[in-house]
Amino acid sequence: MLALAALVVVPKSASENPTTASVVCQETIQSQSVLSRAELSELLAVPERSSKDAVQQVIEAPYCTLNSVEVREGAIAEREAYPLAFDPQTWLIVLYEEGEYAGYDFSFRRE
Repeated sequence: MLALAALVVVPKSASENPTTASVVCQETIQSQSVLSRAELSELLAVPERSSKDAVQQVIEAPYCTLNSVEVREGAIAEREAYPLAFDPQTWLIVLYEEGEYAGYDFSFRRE
């Protein structure tokens, strides 16, 4: 699976997020969205380059979308963020390239 290193996410404003994780949301999609352990386990079993629809069958709508990033030269990745239900200071960031699942990373709050 594509390992994504050093995806740094900086807080925009703590008052905008109901949880304490440090993620800069561009657009809130589902403000009550959290990812359970079962959903996280299922997502980790989804093969890279599966369709976005296949991923969305495992996990529901994200909490928010983040700015797109260029992970590989010429490939712009869309990012969606999910706070973990069992650790709200940790968020899962899911990446898609051209409608395909391209990997994930975690955002951890550091104090």
